[in-house]
Amino acid sequence: MTRSRVKEERIIGVLREQEAGGKTAEVCHRHGIGTATFYAWKAKFGGMEVSEAKRLKALEDENAKLKRLLADAILDASVLKDLLAEKW
Repeated sequence: MTRSRVKEERIIGVLREQEAGGKTAEVCHRHGIGTATFYAWKAKFGGMEVSEAKRLKALEDENAKLKRLLADAILDASVLKDLLAEKW
């Protein structure tokens, strides 16, 4: 199951279910996820509330957008430098 298909509410619910005393293997089997996925979620979202997880996702999306914009700006600057170097 890819990350984009899983909502933060479900991730937090799975983590809380295990924290409430469920065995990790049983919780993973019940929700159809692998134990590696569970532990990756736990490392990233452990101890968070749903609103905090949503905010984290929004910040990650914004960060990715800004990285793309920066890469485009650097590429544009590089092209302009090359054009100016050819002219002189």
